[in-house]
Amino acid sequence: MTTARREPAESHPTPGRADRHVMTSRAQLAHLQSGPVALPAHEGAHSDPLATVRELPLPGAPLSEVVAALDARYDPALAESWDAVGLVCGDPAEAVHSVLFAVDPTDAVVDEAIEAGVDLVVTHHPLLLTPVHGVPADDPKGRIVHRLIRAGIGLFVAHTNADRAADHGVNDALASALGVANAVPLESVAAPLTDTLVVFAPVEEGDRLVDALSAAGAGVIGDYTRCAWQTTGTGTFIPGNETNPAIGTHGTLERVPETRLEMVVPRAARAEVLRALHEWHPYEDPGYAVFENSSTPTRAGLGRVGELTHPITLREFAERAAAVLPATAAGVRVAGDPDRVIRTVALCGGSGGSLIDTARAAGADVFLTSDLKHHPVVDAGEVSGPALVEVAHYATEYPWLPVAADVLYRDLGARVEVTVSRRRTDPWTMHVSQQVAEVPAPGVYAASDTAD
Repeated sequence: MTTARREPAESHPTPGRADRHVMTSRAQLAHLQSGPVALPAHEGAHSDPLATVRELPLPGAPLSEVVAALDARYDPALAESWDAVGLVCGDPAEAVHSVLFAVDPTDAVVDEAIEAGVDLVVTHHPLLLTPVHGVPADDPKGRIVHRLIRAGIGLFVAHTNADRAADHGVNDALASALGVANAVPLESVAAPLTDTLVVFAPVEEGDRLVDALSAAGAGVIGDYTRCAWQTTGTGTFIPGNETNPAIGTHGTLERVPETRLEMVVPRAARAEVLRALHEWHPYEDPGYAVFENSSTPTRAGLGRVGELTHPITLREFAERAAAVLPATAAGVRVAGDPDRVIRTVALCGGSGGSLIDTARAAGADVFLTSDLKHHPVVDAGEVSGPALVEVAHYATEYPWLPVAADVLYRDLGARVEVTVSRRRTDPWTMHVSQQVAEVPAPGVYAASDTAD
């Protein structure tokens, strides 16, 4: 399996099994290229003598496991409070052998899913973003739900949580497509609040206590678990007359080899961790202290800002965006001097108008996003700040699809086929260009002006 540069979506035929991750004797590890503008292609199928080898179905995974893998990459906690993410329909116990990724859950995408025989559709945009009281089959949204259920196809949504996700989210995929390096969030999400627990215990009890505290939620740093720091020293104490000491006797100074143990504790898990500490610590009254840590930014957040490998003009940057993003009727619009030199790029997939000032504060030379309104663009042009580049909403989010598909394929151990939709769901169908010239003198248009 090789990769080919993606052409405009309408130029591709309906994908078949050759467009998915498939397991054959020739290429068991072949899968979607993680570059956001490359899709898999199957070349020379008739000339390849191994092309006649029967493709064996991948073993698949329960829908619940697929959902867990998606949630691990696109944490639902990152979603806006108004958003509707997660599993829309589907039986968590059913097996999933193939997954289709698309931007929008439209009838055309459902047609594609049914034709391809997939078991799950993952979309970026929600089907039921606004609350509904029912999904009757004669309602446009309800019709999609009924069609999916009748076909045995599940639907999963990763929306604003995928926008904010670190490393493999919508904005990192867009940055990669545009050649923006060392990208960091424009608006970072703070890490969950944490504490540091310091506890003293007999040396021989150190590992057992670490196990117990870890089971209660302590010691997690990123993707690492059971994280702890230990050093040894001498603990001293005198048991009182009313105590029941595990070590020592009443009224006698004791010197005990002890471990000083430190672990990070999510603040939300503080009570549970302290309960485990009192349950598993051998001392009647364990010595410990809890320190509240300051909040720190994470790699998750809205938008991205980074650097180009070499400076180019605004015109060249806009041409690059037009070349690497899906072609749409709206094309690429630019507000700024075409000859301006661009080094620092800010971007936001989807509607990012609220981040114009943030991009300015980040020192960006250009800010690329979608759905910009007239007045903010005019205001931005009146002050020192980034040039603005606007592309279609759909076009900024499409690069995430092959990235998310590739990540899921690898996270599930190549047990599930993945496909990227070839249906262009950008709603605009036509654009009439106009010659940019001087503003015409005021006049009155009349029907007679067009008469023969």
